[in-house]
Amino acid sequence: MENVIILGSGPAGLTAALYAARANLSPLVITGNELGGQIATTTEVENFPGFPNGLTGPELYEHMQKQAERFGARVEIDEVVEVDFTRRPFQLKTHSQMFEAQSVIVATGATPRKLEVPGEKEFVGRGVSYCATCDGFFFRDKEIMVVGGGDSALQEGLFLTKFGRRVRVVHRRDALRAGPALQERARRNEKMSFVWNTVVEAVEGNSAVESVQLRNVHTGQVSREPVSGLFIYIGHTPNTWLYKGQLDMDEEGYLVVDPFLHTNIPGVFAAGEVHDKHFRQAIVSAGFGCMAAMEAEKYLAGLE
Repeated sequence: MENVIILGSGPAGLTAALYAARANLSPLVITGNELGGQIATTTEVENFPGFPNGLTGPELYEHMQKQAERFGARVEIDEVVEVDFTRRPFQLKTHSQMFEAQSVIVATGATPRKLEVPGEKEFVGRGVSYCATCDGFFFRDKEIMVVGGGDSALQEGLFLTKFGRRVRVVHRRDALRAGPALQERARRNEKMSFVWNTVVEAVEGNSAVESVQLRNVHTGQVSREPVSGLFIYIGHTPNTWLYKGQLDMDEEGYLVVDPFLHTNIPGVFAAGEVHDKHFRQAIVSAGFGCMAAMEAEKYLAGLE
């Protein structure tokens, strides 16, 4: 019987583990199939407080795990494949065993949707990015391309104009989905331009991204454009399929929580991008992990 099981090993999960461990709850972290979450795939992290010289995503993950383990957190490299929140204690089944828990913190995050084109995966962290706030700084005076037509694409594209020489927004249609005010700001920005009715077919380069291959969806014309940074904003998929029918979700699949991160099931809490579709920053997810662990501690004290 576990006091608290934490699902996910990104900043939200490991911060929750740290706070739960310091509360003498001996938390168990079940990592999932992506150790460290999205942050562990980032080559340079320069905006996480406490590291003035920056560090890599894997290094940040390693530091956070060691800090949580120092106070008694345990990390199980496994993936939960089935949960039952209808009974108490809660039942969680992994590939290898069954666990029982008095409380659960869900920190399984969200996954950026991919273009699924040649070169995209190979150049992640070397020109391909899904986070302008994380990586925009590395593209000062460079050619930047943004893929997408929604609010996120324009918001992040406008942010990138602070760094890049030029920011081109590639959209598969001839009209944007973003709000009118945001569209107006983008059109007024001298550094931003649009490439309509076009999709990215391939990402090319040697040690880093050097160009992208584009195709006009109407004419079929293929072109190659030089670019150093490719930022992709075609949506996120919250990693919540496991909880369907048990935890309340919005229309996009994000978990619905109250201001204290309680789900609709007492004793089950959520932290990070599994419910946060606005900020999507490691430090914000870490803060949510802290909150969820403190609420779990209060819940367990109430059971006693």
